[in-house]
Amino acid sequence: YLDQNPNLDNTLTIEETIVTSDLPILDIIKNYEHALKHPEDTEAYQKAYEAMERYNAWDFETQYQQTLFRLKLDQLNAKVSSLSGGQKKRLALAQTLILNPDILILDEPTNHLDLEMIEWLEDYFKKTQLTIFMVTHDRYFLERVCDQIIELDEGEIFTYNGNYSNYLDKKEARLLNEQTELKKAKQLFKKELDWMRRQPKARTTKSKSRIEDFHEIKALASKRRNDHKVQLEIAMERLGSKIIELHNVSKHFKDKAILKHFDYVFKKGERIGVIGKNGTGKSTFLNLISQRLEPDAGKVVVGETVKIGYYTQGGINIKEGQKVIEVIKEYGDYIPLTKGKQISAQQLLERFLFDRKKQYDFVEKLSGGEQKRLYLCTVLIQNPNVLILDEPTNDLDIVTLNVLEDFLLDFPGCLVVVSHDRFFMDKIVDHLLVFRGDGVVDDFPGNYSDFRVYEDSAPKQETQAVVATETDSKKNNADKLAYNEQKELKNLESKIRSLELDKINLEKKFNNPSLQTDEINQLSQELKSIMNLIETKEKRWFELSEKLDS
Repeated sequence: YLDQNPNLDNTLTIEETIVTSDLPILDIIKNYEHALKHPEDTEAYQKAYEAMERYNAWDFETQYQQTLFRLKLDQLNAKVSSLSGGQKKRLALAQTLILNPDILILDEPTNHLDLEMIEWLEDYFKKTQLTIFMVTHDRYFLERVCDQIIELDEGEIFTYNGNYSNYLDKKEARLLNEQTELKKAKQLFKKELDWMRRQPKARTTKSKSRIEDFHEIKALASKRRNDHKVQLEIAMERLGSKIIELHNVSKHFKDKAILKHFDYVFKKGERIGVIGKNGTGKSTFLNLISQRLEPDAGKVVVGETVKIGYYTQGGINIKEGQKVIEVIKEYGDYIPLTKGKQISAQQLLERFLFDRKKQYDFVEKLSGGEQKRLYLCTVLIQNPNVLILDEPTNDLDIVTLNVLEDFLLDFPGCLVVVSHDRFFMDKIVDHLLVFRGDGVVDDFPGNYSDFRVYEDSAPKQETQAVVATETDSKKNNADKLAYNEQKELKNLESKIRSLELDKINLEKKFNNPSLQTDEINQLSQELKSIMNLIETKEKRWFELSEKLDS
């Protein structure tokens, strides 16, 4: 069972957390090591050897290290106490997967995973014979992994065979059938109500039975369904032609490049998704365009008419004793809509799924998802014309996600979103900025599914993660790349791309007619240095590639 808030021992390292777990395979390895020390007991040795074979325990170290590396936990000696919340969640996930149980119960397993990790986990589940029971709001994950959906809807449980797309179709059919039945019940209720009015006070046994049926029909005819549709046209400040412009922007953290000589001009109506691995600088990029951070070089220009609404991962600032309705009333008792209309704070909250009773709850008593929904509401009601959203779908249930998507699809301003929710990105954005790491950012004209098709069709070097071990598998794979070499090969590809970009930018500078002789000489030296670096990196890349091919 993987909890959303795992309980780990902070005194252990990452590797110790795995090897001190309650894993049956560890007992098998200990028994085998014990048998090796007592070779005279041939029967015990034979049993221990057979158990090692049966459970494939020879490669256990390789297996758990590969799982940890896939989840970006390659600092095996790092203490659990030094890990972030997301890293702890990933360590708990690794611990659960390595257990290799018959039944796996997961609570939001894709939270804190980047897109690469999520896709690896999908492939992992598809290749195993595990029975998986999980709660998740990742609709793409549901689509690719699950073959049965159980929905808890207004106090009732409904089961649908098939993936998420099939669930949507079957649910729509169920709701249409419910509407038909409700219409019939209302017609029957009118008929029975007329009969009730015409009945004498003295009731026969037969009429008493019909009266009982009448009350059941009344209850059925009175059923109401909240479709959770949001139709909210919040007034947007006028947006001029100049929005946000980045000119030759560079940003580093210590020795880590986030952006290198990056240029981009945002346009009205753009719907941009920002994707990339954890740690490549996506949130930093949002802080740069919102001017919360200054670039190391270059400049960020924001238009005079721009009003930014910024939804951060930090969430809402909770004030002790503050109620939900009071949070919204800080922005006014009435919120302006389009066409001169307005909406009360209470009505606005209802549209964001806070009923009148919930509106008078204390904010600190709300669930994590409800707090995120309230925070989202405070961002949207400030009439922004540029929306910047950093992981807005985290902790939101599917109903709330649909509400958010409905709003954003009608949003006429400029939208910039960082999200690992692929379903959300496919529906909302039509343009991607892909953060590759080491300052490299690709501009891709399409949504996430388009990007995956493009990436999968591009020729790639096939690599296989090989972790150094003292088992026979190491000897058999001696001619292949070691794990560190594979990592070096991957880093070389990014570094070469980055250097090529530096080379192009330097060559552009030679076009400046006002350059002085000493400036030309300096640029020439820089260009020569970069070209030498590219040659060195490419030579090493070919060495590793040939070794891999052999």
